[in-house]
Amino acid sequence: MEICDAHNHLHDSRLIPHRAGIMTELSRLGVTRAVVNGTREGDWEAVAALAATESFVVPSFGLHPWHVAERTPGWVEALRGQLAAHPGAGIGEIGLDRWVKGHDLELQTEVFLAQMAIAAAENRPATIHCLKAWGALRDLMERQPVPARGFLLHAYGGPMEMVKGFVKRGAYFSFNAYFLHERKSELREVFRELPLDRLLVETDAPDMLPPDDLNRHPLSDEAGTPINHPGNIALAYESLARIRGTEVEKLAERVAENFTRFFGVFRSGK
Repeated sequence: MEICDAHNHLHDSRLIPHRAGIMTELSRLGVTRAVVNGTREGDWEAVAALAATESFVVPSFGLHPWHVAERTPGWVEALRGQLAAHPGAGIGEIGLDRWVKGHDLELQTEVFLAQMAIAAAENRPATIHCLKAWGALRDLMERQPVPARGFLLHAYGGPMEMVKGFVKRGAYFSFNAYFLHERKSELREVFRELPLDRLLVETDAPDMLPPDDLNRHPLSDEAGTPINHPGNIALAYESLARIRGTEVEKLAERVAENFTRFFGVFRSGK
């Protein structure tokens, strides 16, 4: 069974001390492709380095809404440089966020639109983060050119009422085992009803931990703070299959097809 992680941060410094064990576990689970997302200029080289050494890594470079204020004057040129060096790479993680303290939605929107324009012009897979800004995102996506291949709403947390409009614009939606927390029951219902051909699965590791009683790979950073192990991708697949009332093997086959259709067949590294 082929397993694909549509969104993680495997380059994150919190995972580096555990990387050898993580790689062994991902190989054992059958993870064949994983999209590793940069979130700021300072980590794009780490994403590129990981893609150069690990053939299952699909790199993605973006400026996350949490970090827009940190951008340098040459950030667009730097982004274009990474994309030129990695022809099959995506653009992400990008987006809008009203949840983060001190947010500046106007600035976030400016940076988001600049990156979406590149994604649309080059038909790059764009991975979008959104928290408490779904109406604003919907309005932008109705007017904004999008990549012909579509875009990914990672860990989709919006309402079911918006799904049809997003699908019309080309959206994919990724399920995360974080949605197994009891308070996320409404989102599980959304993923029960989403179109099968738009489903992807992710971990967002080292973030978005599943419930403690379901976490198969307890892991902590150097400060002792719990973090999400990328191996929880198997839990996400099995849980989504149960939610949708299908066999995990059948779900994995369709998700792999969706992954290839959206991200392509990027191959890099050793």
